[in-house]
Amino acid sequence: MSASAWRSAVAGIAAVLLGAGAGELLAALFADASSPFAVVGGALIDVAPTWAKDTAIAWFGTSDKAALLVGIAIVLLALGALFGLGERRWRYSGVIGLAAVGIVVGVIALTRPDAGFTAWLPSVLAGAIAATALRLLARLTMSSSPTQLAEDPTPGGADRSTPPARSHNDQPSVSVSRRRFLAWAAGTAVAGVVLAVGGSIQRAGSTAVAAARDALKLPKAATASTAALVELDVDGLAPLITPNADFYRIDTAVLVPSVDPTDWSLRIHGMVEHEVTLTWDELLALPLTESIVTLSCVSNPVGGDLVGNARWLGYPIRELLARAVPSPDADMVLSTSIDGFTAGTPLEALTDERDALLAIGMNGEPLPLAHGFPVRMVVPGLYGYVSATKWVTELEVTRFDQARAYWTDRGWSARGPIKLQSRIDVPRSSARIDAGETVIAGVAWQPGTGISGVEVQVDDGPWQRAELGPAISDDTWVQWRLPWHAESGRHSIRCRAIDSTGTTQTNALAAPAPDGASGWHAIEANVS
Repeated sequence: MSASAWRSAVAGIAAVLLGAGAGELLAALFADASSPFAVVGGALIDVAPTWAKDTAIAWFGTSDKAALLVGIAIVLLALGALFGLGERRWRYSGVIGLAAVGIVVGVIALTRPDAGFTAWLPSVLAGAIAATALRLLARLTMSSSPTQLAEDPTPGGADRSTPPARSHNDQPSVSVSRRRFLAWAAGTAVAGVVLAVGGSIQRAGSTAVAAARDALKLPKAATASTAALVELDVDGLAPLITPNADFYRIDTAVLVPSVDPTDWSLRIHGMVEHEVTLTWDELLALPLTESIVTLSCVSNPVGGDLVGNARWLGYPIRELLARAVPSPDADMVLSTSIDGFTAGTPLEALTDERDALLAIGMNGEPLPLAHGFPVRMVVPGLYGYVSATKWVTELEVTRFDQARAYWTDRGWSARGPIKLQSRIDVPRSSARIDAGETVIAGVAWQPGTGISGVEVQVDDGPWQRAELGPAISDDTWVQWRLPWHAESGRHSIRCRAIDSTGTTQTNALAAPAPDGASGWHAIEANVS
């Protein structure tokens, strides 16, 4: 590629950076849900095939959205380079291309579930700014072209082919022009990055919602778990209660929605005798329940960490549904998030005696923004994709044969009961440990059923019963450990759980799709 072509590509990249940064700042200031990156990311998540979503979660886990945004940025920079090259070859083609991209993303923004009247504005303005920047930088690339300099007439009618005289200390005019271009391109790119950072800071400090959460004092629970939290003393073992900062996050929101609790309400409708609307103040005034529940993502592989246990504060959903009086023919509740995500939950799971909550608190504090503030659903025994709707605003009582939810529309099973699972936390897979007395430890779970035992096998030896830590309830995971005399060499260790009905965890291997992974967790340990 020639030097002038490289400069054209750089001009396109710099212009895209400026436009993207401006779009993010404009969105953060005036239409947060319409961030161009969030709009594109959300649309990609919606149209991506199931295998692509599964692969992203398997590869990146809770960093899947960060990986998506990085991917979008890389593609956008590549488009910028192409538009820069196009502008060099066909005047205004790159400018038109960038403006068109802004318009297309603006149109997509208007189709998003949480779109406002001005949802198109950040993307369209971003495209216009990028197009303008490209045109200005393109002129500089032309002025720094050696060919053009050679063709420019000199004063006094001098021969065009003869360069102007200069002393040996003078720099060629083409070098001066190149430096000028690089300065402008670098300044444009840096300005774009600064604007993007400004948008991120503005979004992170989202004053109204963050301040409302920080100022919220949670009501005391009318009923709470009285189980003692007795931990097994093993370094590296997952704690009984997962700290909020470590709790997994898997959802479809590219940017965390900002929901002012004073504007929040829940509508219960559909196949009911009485439609019910619940406001934030009304929810806070109800007698709340505190319950410790283990949640798990259906995408969690065998031995994975997309599972956590927390203390939740909320109001039993069955009490709200009792007000609405569901039709005897109804068998499903379709919950809807403010960002348009939907989950289909079996009606019986929300009306039986389990602690299915409309939750406002997590581990003694208001829900973190990323975990659903101000209100989310928590339902023991079901994978999150059919039950754990964050930022929930609607409950529609309906039927499985009349309505479909976000993930069931994409091939996942409709009801999603959590499978019996166990995991080895200590030692870590492929870890090097010293020979002698040590311990094997981990956790096991099947919320709604409970754990009665865990067995461990080392190499091809007999299955040995592990010691269980005190259980909080049938809705939570349990810690376990087994003393082990480790001998030098490489060892294979596997575990399996037994639930409270006496059922042993299956060794039949199954991928997460369509209804959760299965199989025994196994690790390799190196003893020296």
